[in-house]
Amino acid sequence: MSLVRLNIKGISYSQTQNGAYALILNEVDGDRKLPIVIGAFEAQSIAIALEKEIRPPRPLTHDLFKNFADRFDIVVKQVIIHKLVDGVFYSSLICERDKIEEIIDARTSDAIALALRFKAPIFTYKNILDKAGIYLKVNPKKENEDQDSILVDDMVVEEIEASIQDNYMDKSLEELHTLLEEAVTNEDYEKAAKIRDEISKR
Repeated sequence: MSLVRLNIKGISYSQTQNGAYALILNEVDGDRKLPIVIGAFEAQSIAIALEKEIRPPRPLTHDLFKNFADRFDIVVKQVIIHKLVDGVFYSSLICERDKIEEIIDARTSDAIALALRFKAPIFTYKNILDKAGIYLKVNPKKENEDQDSILVDDMVVEEIEASIQDNYMDKSLEELHTLLEEAVTNEDYEKAAKIRDEISKR
């Protein structure tokens, strides 16, 4: 399967839904965007890594991991988003120490926060992008004005949230309850809230 390189387009936040963040990845040689719902802590960690001038007084968890890895000569070479199941992305860190390569399982939000700190490239497989990639309508004038901004406007957020909700509309109540249990078990509370909202609508 062929790999597609991704760049970080920005982070969205919603005024209407507390804790609703989406990390938007953009394919390097194309126009598709890959929106990934992430938690508030991970969104903050990624935003701080993107805003190079902001330095927290004490290391965040991902900074601590980077410092720890540096001390023991471990390098994160790349991140691969390798699987998509029921709207959940699964990722791997490709690490190297003493010319020995190891693959470590990671939540996608953590993997990307670390990729930024190690300046490691981010990839996904073409079939995942074909399945979950979307085309966002962005105002070209506004995009040029906000080129340095890492935050994406509310119209884009609404489009992302609509695409996420669409994933649940064709599920039965039984499937939704199973997804809800899995989301809670995985501590993916943002996803759990969206599934709960869909269940409430029924």
